[in-house]
Amino acid sequence: MTHEMLRKLGLALLVGMLAVGLVGCQDEPGPAEEAGQEIDEAMDDAGESIEEMGESIQDAAEGN
Repeated sequence: MTHEMLRKLGLALLVGMLAVGLVGCQDEPGPAEEAGQEIDEAMDDAGESIEEMGESIQDAAEGN
């Protein structure tokens, strides 16, 4: 085999190993990750509620 062919084969093997590694990381989230996602959603909901309340206060102050 030539040097160029070995280089291409090595690169293909490396890309294949990386792809397998990424697919292996696609498992179901564990309990800690699920809890973190729930906390993120709760914080988003709280932020939206505060924003809506601020808009309501601003509308009331403007007399709308």
